[in-house]
Amino acid sequence: MTQNRHSVERVRHELKRRELIVRRVRRLTPQMLRVTLAGEALQGFVSAAPDDHVKVFFPGSGGEPAARDYTPRRYDAQSLELDLDFVLHGDGPAAQWAASAQPGQRLVIGGPRGSFVVSDDFDWYLLLGDETALPAIGRRLEELRAATRVQVIIEVADAAEQQPLHSRARLEVTWLHRGAGEPGQAEPLVGALSALSLPPGEGYAWIAGESQVARALREHLVHQRGLSKSCVKAAGYWKRGAVATHETHND
Repeated sequence: MTQNRHSVERVRHELKRRELIVRRVRRLTPQMLRVTLAGEALQGFVSAAPDDHVKVFFPGSGGEPAARDYTPRRYDAQSLELDLDFVLHGDGPAAQWAASAQPGQRLVIGGPRGSFVVSDDFDWYLLLGDETALPAIGRRLEELRAATRVQVIIEVADAAEQQPLHSRARLEVTWLHRGAGEPGQAEPLVGALSALSLPPGEGYAWIAGESQVARALREHLVHQRGLSKSCVKAAGYWKRGAVATHETHND
């Protein structure tokens, strides 16, 4: 439980591997690609929370697949389609695969193993992160109830990387452009958060991006703004100098 009337529930799902086929590939921004996967193997697929992740298995060197975590951006049980968004940075197996993805190719996914379901009855929401958080932020915004207030701060490379965000909620979005700066620096997001006025009432904050940046943002909200730890979820979707990391900061 969080504060009194709000619930946070961990839901476990049957862990299943699914072999799927690429149905469509669409460039969202110069550095963000959406791949639509499809197939009968998606029967029974469950993703109960916007920040769920599936394990995606990419062809690797020596015949060993490389596994990476990705957010189920959209699942359609009628058409049996699943959208995954890929940030095209670096030369890792995921970025390499996505950059050359074509309809008809096969890809194996596993999960989600579980969901962290947050009740949609807070007075307001705050969503923070870099481009790796955009799929989860976009999905959460689309699923929030009408009229609730939500503030969003997202760091991307430049204006070309901004995406349209849709929500029934009362949406306030701040885009940060790092330009020539290195990704994974805490100052831009922490600075923007420090300047933000939080609404009255009970709120829930969700953070994702570089691991140490996510930790710094969480510490600011808990220690400087006085939010309950149970109302701030922070995750490291990547970590500078490391490969294939996914860390949760919930001390």
